[in-house]
Amino acid sequence: MPPLMEHFDALIVGAGPAGSFAAELLARAGVKVALFDGRPEGEPKACGGGVTAKALKAWPHLLNAVGRTVDELEMYSPSGKRLHLCLEEPFAIYSRIAFDLYLRERAKTAGAKVFAAKISARGIKRTQNGWTLREVLGASTAAPQPGSCTPRGEPALTRSEWLGQMLVGADGAGSSVARMLAGPLPPSEMEIAFGYRAPLPESGEPPTVIAFLPGWIGYAWAFPRLDHISFGIATTQEAFKHQPLDKLLWDFMLGYYRQREDPKAKLWASRKADRERDERIREKLATTAERYAARIPGLNDKTWDTRRVCGEGWALLGDAAGFADPVTGEGIYYALRSAELFAESFLVQTPLDYEERWREDFGRDLKRASQMRRRFYGNFWGAPFTERMIGFARGHRGIKRVLGDLVAGEQGYVDLKKKLARSALRPV
Repeated sequence: MPPLMEHFDALIVGAGPAGSFAAELLARAGVKVALFDGRPEGEPKACGGGVTAKALKAWPHLLNAVGRTVDELEMYSPSGKRLHLCLEEPFAIYSRIAFDLYLRERAKTAGAKVFAAKISARGIKRTQNGWTLREVLGASTAAPQPGSCTPRGEPALTRSEWLGQMLVGADGAGSSVARMLAGPLPPSEMEIAFGYRAPLPESGEPPTVIAFLPGWIGYAWAFPRLDHISFGIATTQEAFKHQPLDKLLWDFMLGYYRQREDPKAKLWASRKADRERDERIREKLATTAERYAARIPGLNDKTWDTRRVCGEGWALLGDAAGFADPVTGEGIYYALRSAELFAESFLVQTPLDYEERWREDFGRDLKRASQMRRRFYGNFWGAPFTERMIGFARGHRGIKRVLGDLVAGEQGYVDLKKKLARSALRPV
C-alpha cells in the first residue's frame, strides 16, 4: 500500500514555543500549515520556564497561560552575598508542559494541523515539488497526544508522508533539521542545563532565586511554579562535570529549603547544627525530586557572522537556529521573536529576508553576549565579576536598577557596560 500524503504550504518540525507560534501566525493568515510534535506525551522540555518581562510586553496573551508572575527576586553572589531585587517589570514562570500546550492549542485553533509524529533528518527528502517528510520508523500515529493529534474527524494516517513548499526547523538545540541544512555545531558551542523538579516548601512563600556558582562558570536557579519548584544549574559544555556540579546543585537545594526554616541559615554551606535538618530534607528530596537535563545553544561570537538560518525553501527558529542568550541561556523570547520575524517575511513572499531581519533585530545583542560571556564569569579586580556586580548593586541603586532590567530582559548587552558605568557615576 503506497503511503498516504498530505500537501501543505509549510512543514514545521518541532512544537515548542518557536514552532507553535510560527504555526499560529501563518495559519491565521490562511497558510496551510503542518506542525509536528515528536515529544513523548507528558514529557516537558528541561527548562526553568522563565519568560522575561520583555516577552510578556511584546505578547501579552502569554499571561493567559497557566503560570505565576514574579516581581521579586533573590540573587546571590558566588560567596553567598544576597541581593533582593524588586522588579519594575515582572516576569513569569511556567511549567513547560502547560506553556507549550497553551501555544500549541493556539496554533491548532488558528487552523494549523498538529501531528504527533517524530521527524528526523532521515525522514526528510527534498524533491522538485518541495519537501517530503516521513515519520521516523517505529513512532506511533495511532495514539496521538492531547493537543497534538490528527485533525478531528479524519482517520489516522498509516505510513504517513507530508509534502510542503517550506521546511521549518524548530526542533530544539539538538535539531536534526539544523544539522542537515546548516551544519552541526561543535560541543564547545553548547551549554548544559540540568536539575530537579521538587516539592514546594511546607510553609511560607517560596522565593525565586538566582545564585552564581562558587568556583564555577554558570548559575543555579530556584523557580517556584504552581505545584513544584524547578531547581537547576546552567553551565558551559566545556565546564560541565556531572558529579561535582550535581553535588553543588544538591547543596543549593538543601540551602534553599534550609533557609525556609531558618532565615539566618546560609545558602551554600551548612553548620554542624544544620546536619539533622539537612539529612531530613535530603531524604525527602531523594524520594520526590525528578531529574531533567537538556542542551542549550551557546554560540561563539564569530559563529554569529557565518552561520545562516535560512535558505531557499527552509528556515530555522529558536534553539534550532542557535538563538539563546550565551550568558544566561534564556531562549524563549528569541524563540517567539524569530517565529514572528520569519512569519512576517514568509507572508509577504520574501522568506529569505528573515536572515537580515533577525540580525538587525536581536543578532547584535546575542553576538555581544557571546563576547561578554567569559568576562561575565571571569575575574574583575581580583574577584569574580558576578561577585563584584552584586557587591556594587547592594550599595548603589543605579547599578541595582540596571541589574533588575537585565533580569527582566529589558537591558541588552550592547550598551550594558555604558549603562553600568553611567549608573556608577550618579549619586547613590
